[in-house]
Amino acid sequence: MADFVTLSPSLRPNSASRGPALLDGKLKPKSSRRALAVFAVAVFAGLFYIVLHVSRDLDAVKTVSSWPYMLLGLALLIALGFEFVNGFHDTANAVATVIYTNSLEPSFAVVLSGFCNLAGVLFSSGAVAYAIIALLPVDLILQVSSGAGFAMVFALLIAAILWNLGTWWLGLPASSSHTMVGSIIGVGIANQLLNPQTGTSGVDWDQAKKVLESLLISPVIGFTLAGLLLLLSKWLVKHPSLYEAPVANEPPPFPVRALMVLTCTGVSFSHGQNDGQKGMGLIMLILIGTVPTAYALNHAVSPAEIQDFVAASERAAHILDQHIDPSAPVVADARGEVTSYIRTKRLKADTLPAVRTLVEGLDLQVGHYREYKAVPDKDQANVRNDMYLASEALGMMHKAGNPTLNADEWAALDNYKSKVDKATKYIPDWVKVAVALALGLGTMVGWKRIVVTVGEKIGREHLTYAQGAAAGLVAMGTILGATSFGLPVSTTHILSSGVAGTMAASGSGLRFKTIRNIAAGWIFTLPAAALLSALLYWGFRSLTR
Repeated sequence: MADFVTLSPSLRPNSASRGPALLDGKLKPKSSRRALAVFAVAVFAGLFYIVLHVSRDLDAVKTVSSWPYMLLGLALLIALGFEFVNGFHDTANAVATVIYTNSLEPSFAVVLSGFCNLAGVLFSSGAVAYAIIALLPVDLILQVSSGAGFAMVFALLIAAILWNLGTWWLGLPASSSHTMVGSIIGVGIANQLLNPQTGTSGVDWDQAKKVLESLLISPVIGFTLAGLLLLLSKWLVKHPSLYEAPVANEPPPFPVRALMVLTCTGVSFSHGQNDGQKGMGLIMLILIGTVPTAYALNHAVSPAEIQDFVAASERAAHILDQHIDPSAPVVADARGEVTSYIRTKRLKADTLPAVRTLVEGLDLQVGHYREYKAVPDKDQANVRNDMYLASEALGMMHKAGNPTLNADEWAALDNYKSKVDKATKYIPDWVKVAVALALGLGTMVGWKRIVVTVGEKIGREHLTYAQGAAAGLVAMGTILGATSFGLPVSTTHILSSGVAGTMAASGSGLRFKTIRNIAAGWIFTLPAAALLSALLYWGFRSLTR
């Protein structure tokens, strides 16, 4: 602690220099123009790639009506609009520390963050995307091409966009993840209330609990670990400049600058891997609902992989047969029985025979056509729905340990489930590119408000190099860890709480008005988004009936 140097009052940014004026002083017009030119080239290249691949995908679609394409265009515009607004919030957090430590010029930092987001999205597995989808009512997932299905997608996306825009306008780093989860919960509750007599499903509360726990715990982790990391660095690294606020616009020493750039790129990459997936699952629902011929099944699966699927299907059907009473009658509505099991989580006498019926039916259909793209247009959506139901049911049975199977049998059923998921839980590369571009464009347009809040208004003193690095490293590690488990977390909450943790640990003090506003946004985001999406869903359902 003896080597900790305090800035003299003349070098400290005072309240008069805080705010946009301090940030504007870091901008360099020439550098900004170069960064914008580079990003513009990337946007045009990305758009060319998207148009090329979408046109190839739609070549196989035979329709005389332009309505599906109009609906597809509108839905994609709204879905990518959510990602665009997400760029205002979450991606802007990734560049705040590197800008306020003078490690990178703002425009260059934003462009670098955009490319790292793109890389993160492209290398994402889709696990987080389908964890979000699992929150939706199973009835609406299976009927996504119906009026109710589109009402669901439009309601939750528009609600999320409106709330995110409102909190961005106020400069509050609210969580897009919280907003999306709240919107989904609102749609689920409204769906159940609007159909009380049919037993339709609402929210999968078990999955919602898992997602909410990760969203609630991650800010606590960010605050605690970032503070501890700063204290550890003070004990181990006796370099005074690390713990000083930057002087004017002078860049830090090279090792410090390299560390700050590493944290910026790491947070941006991990953000793309996690937050970038949240809209991708909904985009896939839109594609499946409007043009199932092209997107209901993964046409990239090879004939050799189809043969593996057939072999896995036969093994799975044999295992299920061994645990079914031979005298049990054939289930008349296998799809309905399995849907009921997923909705209620209650295993009945007909559940296992119904799952076996779906598995055997898929084995015959897929084995006959030998390629997913060879499945007739009218059957693509039905095959996908049967696959989705079989996969979800087997996953729930394994988690519950009911029925009782040995380890080898569960391993074989898990192998079958993985083959099914490859056909249904996939994300085309052009969707990833589109999401990455939307995130990047959003960051380029609206990054200043959130960056100013994170960089200047959380603590009473200017962010130091060590504080920025500690908050960035913890955010990067936490997001990557959550992504590996398929859990959605909030980049906004982790990074802003990390900055607050370092301010508290250093004793520089917190601006409790800002902390209070962030906390209020954190508390009210979920119920407000839920109420807004429920009202929108009710309105859209009234129009489609």
